[in-house]
Amino acid sequence: MTRAGSRYEVVFIEEPFYADVPDSFLESTCEGKVNVLVPMLPERLYGADPAPTLRHLLDGWLAPRRAGRTLLYWYYTPAALAFSDPEDADAVVYDNMDELSQFKGADPALVALEDELIAKADLVFTGGQSLYDAKRHRHPSIHLFPSSIDRDHFGRALAGPPEPADLAGLPRPRLGFFGVIDERLDLDLLSGLALARPDWTFVMIGPVVKISEADLPAAPNIRWLGARPYADLPAYLGHIDVGIMPFALNAATEFISPTKTPEFLAAGLPVVSTPIRDVVRPYGEKGLVRIAGDLAAFTAECETAARTRDPAWQEAVRRHLAVMSWDRTWRAMQALIDGLRRTEPARAEVRPGRTGAHYV
Repeated sequence: MTRAGSRYEVVFIEEPFYADVPDSFLESTCEGKVNVLVPMLPERLYGADPAPTLRHLLDGWLAPRRAGRTLLYWYYTPAALAFSDPEDADAVVYDNMDELSQFKGADPALVALEDELIAKADLVFTGGQSLYDAKRHRHPSIHLFPSSIDRDHFGRALAGPPEPADLAGLPRPRLGFFGVIDERLDLDLLSGLALARPDWTFVMIGPVVKISEADLPAAPNIRWLGARPYADLPAYLGHIDVGIMPFALNAATEFISPTKTPEFLAAGLPVVSTPIRDVVRPYGEKGLVRIAGDLAAFTAECETAARTRDPAWQEAVRRHLAVMSWDRTWRAMQALIDGLRRTEPARAEVRPGRTGAHYV
């Protein structure tokens, strides 16, 4: 969306926040070229359906800005149909990054809402090969855009950045993970790794979401650091020896395509992952990531990764990442959006609906 900001005014609608405020309003901040709107709702509305309030706020914000301008609705979740209508936009993009209906606590209505959104979208993008394979026949203009990389940002880990204070003194080798910590992680596998190798340090970076912190393994060699800013991640990766992706193999991970895979690699780290399909293909098949399906194999692969720095592997990683960038991804997306102006909309013949998450 930052890249889209070089050409459009970009407005990102966040989840609502409940606060001690008398009335609902949109709190606006600017992050680079992206305007972020956070719906601030009175605490008294907590538990009620926020959709009517969100729709009122959105319509009120758009009304004075709409005249003479092209409006593109960019959806990351079908749930946003509750407070917006694709029919209000000049074009609609559904950027399908995850199979949200299979996540813990997902609204059962998401499946039907996604059907509705796909029917009304002009373009559908998928964030991984598995999602594309599952949905390629559901829309006449669906396109694969797998996770890409900001190589320069994560490449800073290679330059020997200062060690973060909360890593100082931790024993090595250090095996690290960063990302949301939820039902997608195999906590039993992590616990088993920590027990099997008490001489290793496991550095876990990210917010705990949808699961209880009481469920997290409490081994002395596992450090739960919480969330860290994106800008600080290269410094942490620069002082970790192996990147690990101990994902559970369950419904929530069936279609994931972890962005952290190329980010670990750009930081120069060997990576060990459970057999997530979009990691196995292409990273495992190309020998860029070590794949392990159980505790014994994962431990063995981590041991090898911690002591091995293979120049041939490093060159293979460099070649693979050389053709990846978010700039390249955005240019391809932009070309498809521009193509909508020259052709009839690709929408399927279905009506009903609602909307929104991203507005460009």
